Amino acid sequence: MNARTRVWSVPGVSCGHCKAAIETELGRVAGVVTADVDVAAKTVTVVGSADDTAVVAAIDEAGYDAVAIDA
Repeated sequence: MNARTRVWSVPGVSCGHCKAAIETELGRVAGVVTADVDVAAKTVTVVGSADDTAVVAAIDEAGYDAVAIDA
């Protein structure tokens, strides 16, 4: 599967700890090339071939809810 960019709304993100927790969990997901949390925008941008279900599960594991933002 080819790399793609997906953006997720994560309304519970509010600090650097949130950013670190989410990025750490996403770093464990097969197919994630990069994961960047924008605390101010309350979004997570994921680049790679990871399955959307796995991305949501990783964000959930970090303690946050995520909703895909349609481009």
